[in-house]
Amino acid sequence: MDWLRQVHWQIILASVLGLGLGLLLNPYIDWTPEHNTVFQLVDFIGQLFLRGLRFVAVPIVLFSLVGGIGALSNVQKLGRIARRTVLLYIGSTAVAISIGLLLGSILLDGSGIGLDIQQQLQANNSNAVSLKVQQAKAPNVWSTLLNIIPTNPFQAMAEGRMLQVLFFSIALGWGVTQLPERQRQPLVTVFDGLTNVIIQVIQGLMKLAPLAVFCLLLSTGASLGLDVINILARYVTTVLLGLGLLIVGLYPLAIRMFTNRTLSGFFQSIAPAQLLAFSSSSSSATMPVTLECCQDKLNLDKDVSRFVIPLGATINMDGTALYQGVAAMFIAQTCGLDLTFSDQITIVLTATLASIGTAGVPGVGLIMLVVVLESIGLSAEQMTGGLAIIFGVDRLLDMVRTVVNVTGDCTVATIVDHFELPK
Repeated sequence: MDWLRQVHWQIILASVLGLGLGLLLNPYIDWTPEHNTVFQLVDFIGQLFLRGLRFVAVPIVLFSLVGGIGALSNVQKLGRIARRTVLLYIGSTAVAISIGLLLGSILLDGSGIGLDIQQQLQANNSNAVSLKVQQAKAPNVWSTLLNIIPTNPFQAMAEGRMLQVLFFSIALGWGVTQLPERQRQPLVTVFDGLTNVIIQVIQGLMKLAPLAVFCLLLSTGASLGLDVINILARYVTTVLLGLGLLIVGLYPLAIRMFTNRTLSGFFQSIAPAQLLAFSSSSSSATMPVTLECCQDKLNLDKDVSRFVIPLGATINMDGTALYQGVAAMFIAQTCGLDLTFSDQITIVLTATLASIGTAGVPGVGLIMLVVVLESIGLSAEQMTGGLAIIFGVDRLLDMVRTVVNVTGDCTVATIVDHFELPK
């Protein structure tokens, strides 16, 4: 039973028990906060843990990046890391959307869902979906790039705008590199010390991870239920198949082609981050653990992991991008529309742009999907109706696609690290 002492096995066991128990309880319990005191306690424990992770997310990015960049004697190294990272992230996102569209065109039949079932699902979820439609805003290339630079870095940190925090940290780190050695070294030492303090906090939080994961998945399973999954089985299966192809196909292929690591060692090292991503549905909340896995278990260069992982939690949304491709195809079919090749290219470009700067938090995929659907000309009524149909299973798919997003972050970090190794 020594294996039970390892955190990732404890999280796996907690995940299975929590989700299974939640699904079993769903038909018998009204799992809403106002009607169930147990729900309030379970939800409190899970949200307390997530809040703790978000609490350390901004400090770990700020301290580790400033310390890491400030210690660089060769600033050109940062430029190389940045170029490779951005190209890999954008390329993998475009590939993921394309896979989703391909699977959707082959496997989906949105028109096969009966009108009565569509109306039932729309009636249950229309209010929640209407709010998502109102929150969505079509991306603009120039405003997206401009918004990377914060007008007030402290406000950006307070509001958790990770891309702006990242820019501020890089700028601050670069400023440290320009100082004379006698001024630079004490600052680097201070920021490295603060980074180690935050890592200790993260390790303390991880002791609570199994209980928190159990509570999060118990809540999810109890509020979700199997009925909606059965109705949308074909859609759910298509999305899960696509996400599975990324996990067992694209990423392992990239690891084998561009690095000399074993796949078993890679996946075993990042397992805690994957499991936490599944339970939290938030790549931003998972980021501190992802950083720890990359630095302590994969032994990646700290300069690489400190830059690649925070950036990936902000702009790398491979799982969400694939989901959007499948969902856009499915919703178009329920509306009786056939997507042309031009429409599919538009989806690829729009979803790739929309993923940049989007917060890695639960439910953001639906907001991004509204932007994508707008780009191919769906009306507000069509979008609201289509999104209401798939809304019931979004939480389950959100959990799985967040695992893909985090795995993609680790994959890119590993590849970039390999290219930075001494030849």
